[in-house]
Amino acid sequence: MKPVRLIRGFLTVGGWTLGSRVVGFVRDMMIAALVGAGPVAEAYFVASSLPNMFRRFFAEGAFNTAFVPMFAKRLEADEDPRGFAEEALSGLMTAVIGVSVLAMAGMPWLVLAMASGFSQDERLALATLYGWICFPYILFISAAALLSGLLNAGGRFIAAAAAPVLMNLVLIAAMVAAELRGWDMGLAMSWSMPLAGIAQAGMLWIAAARMGFPLHLRRPRLSPDMRRLLVIAFPAVLAGGVVQVNLLVGRQVGSFFDGAIAWLTYADRLYQLPLGVVGIAIGIVLLPDISRRLRAGDSDGGRHALSRGAEFALILTLPAAVALMVIAGPLISVLFQRGDFRPSDVGPTALALAIYGAGLPAFVLQKVLQPLYFAREDTRRPFRYALNCMAVNAAIAIGLAPVIGFSAAALATTIAGWVMLAQLVRGSRDMGEAARFDDRLRRRLPRIVLAALLMGAALWGIRQLLGAALYTPTQRYGALALLVLGGMAVYALAALATGAFRPSDLTAGLRRQR
Repeated sequence: MKPVRLIRGFLTVGGWTLGSRVVGFVRDMMIAALVGAGPVAEAYFVASSLPNMFRRFFAEGAFNTAFVPMFAKRLEADEDPRGFAEEALSGLMTAVIGVSVLAMAGMPWLVLAMASGFSQDERLALATLYGWICFPYILFISAAALLSGLLNAGGRFIAAAAAPVLMNLVLIAAMVAAELRGWDMGLAMSWSMPLAGIAQAGMLWIAAARMGFPLHLRRPRLSPDMRRLLVIAFPAVLAGGVVQVNLLVGRQVGSFFDGAIAWLTYADRLYQLPLGVVGIAIGIVLLPDISRRLRAGDSDGGRHALSRGAEFALILTLPAAVALMVIAGPLISVLFQRGDFRPSDVGPTALALAIYGAGLPAFVLQKVLQPLYFAREDTRRPFRYALNCMAVNAAIAIGLAPVIGFSAAALATTIAGWVMLAQLVRGSRDMGEAARFDDRLRRRLPRIVLAALLMGAALWGIRQLLGAALYTPTQRYGALALLVLGGMAVYALAALATGAFRPSDLTAGLRRQR
């Protein structure tokens, strides 16, 4: 396999992820306009989160954490990687089918476990119905997640990064059709999920076949490879469960405040834009790269990969975090306030967005540091760290909800994110030189922080100058564009002036490495 420079990989995955998130943001704007923050919106958000929760629990998070390093090593050594991938796919599908049967049978109780505040109103019946329709999505997206890991391990990033665009396009098409034909909007959105899963799995299977891996299902068996995979994956499954418990706690807190689940979801979707573009891109590229370097004994290369990943993350994430905190109100007002999304929904959603923004650097840097553990097939320590974070998250969300309301859920998520990052940093100290940041990153970090703070001050000033234009229907789009472009220009100039970034870094990173 031809080696590829890290920044090329980051930009490939990040570019396609950006496209997916932009289309997804259009989707969210349509949902906000068509169903607002009412019962249909909240029921759909809970129902659609159920298969996504189990997907992250089994496939994308835990399973691929173990599968990708093992597959990458077999691919590098040509040790029957296709046979291993087919055994893994068969085992994964067997587990997911079992979970699906149980979940469909217990859907009303599963909904209440996610949002017990629904028990006394129409949202329970709606969420149960939508959940029955949405849940089969997990079968197809779990297969798609494994195929994505296979493609990423082989350096084929484009198809895996582009596949999520299909999910958003199918949902957008469903909403447009429902609006034009007078269909029930909640049902149309729910049916779009399994259809999108079929499209994604089919697209990725074709890409894997072109790579030389046309996978087929086998009779599941507990081979030595599968036993090793389970030993590595089990702590990651538990860690994934802890993460989902954190999300569950947040939704439970939100379910007791009318509209809060929708406010938290819209805010989460907006801050997920930079998190997805930067954090997910880095995690996808770093894990197979570091796995190959460790196998080759290349500690210097591993350190360079880690440092450049962190540098790339900070250059893009810190200004995004500052912007989400400084201009949360105008962002939510301009992007979401229309149709059934009322002016009274803007303030709470903006508050949640600002709180999430404060945790954005921590969430992205976790994606940089976690491959250090997963590439070493160490999933036990991340699990212990996740347990600690679960306790922090629950204590803050439940303890502060009576004091500060629904925003306690967002605050708990952010604080738990920083606690997780601190544990990952401390735990990496015994991993040798490959797990330490280099001098270049240490020099540039304070400069990146300074450039982001200067941009934040500029955003605050431009916001004051624009004033009411940001909230006037005929002027707000142009005013927000001026605000965002002005902040970007100030950050770019500040980054160049302080030496936080040099244009030569980008051109060097795009060259192929032999």
